[in-house]
Amino acid sequence: MLEMANFQFNQAALISSIAHASTEELDALDFGVIGFDRAGVVHRYNVYEAKLAGLRADNIRGALLFINVAPCMNNFMVARRFEDAQKKHTPLDMVIDYVLTLRMRPVQVKLRLLSSPDLDLQFILVQRAL
Repeated sequence: MLEMANFQFNQAALISSIAHASTEELDALDFGVIGFDRAGVVHRYNVYEAKLAGLRADNIRGALLFINVAPCMNNFMVARRFEDAQKKHTPLDMVIDYVLTLRMRPVQVKLRLLSSPDLDLQFILVQRAL
C-alpha cells in the first residue's frame, strides 16, 4: 500500500505510483486522476475528480476521454502532447496551467500530463486552486 502522505501532485516519478495504485488509494487523493489507454478510453477516474467535475465515475469509465469526457482538452496543449509522446515512444511528464470550461464556468487548474512507453495507461492529474 502506498503512503498517501508521500503521494503528492508534484512528486517526482509519480507515474509508477499512480499506475500501480488501487482504486481506494486513488480515491484518497486530494487531486483528480484520469487514467486512459492509448486509444483514449478512460479506465481510472477517482472520486475527487468525479465530485468536482460533477460526473459519475461509473459513467466515465469506458468513455473516450478527448471526445466524450473532456473535449476541452482535445487540443495541442493536452491531447497532442500525449499523441506526440506515443509516436516518439518517449515519456511525458509535464505540468501546465489550464482552464477547464466544459459543463462548468471556467476553472483554473494545473494539469500534470503523465505517460510512459512502458505502461498501458496514461494519466492526467488535475489540481484545482484552493
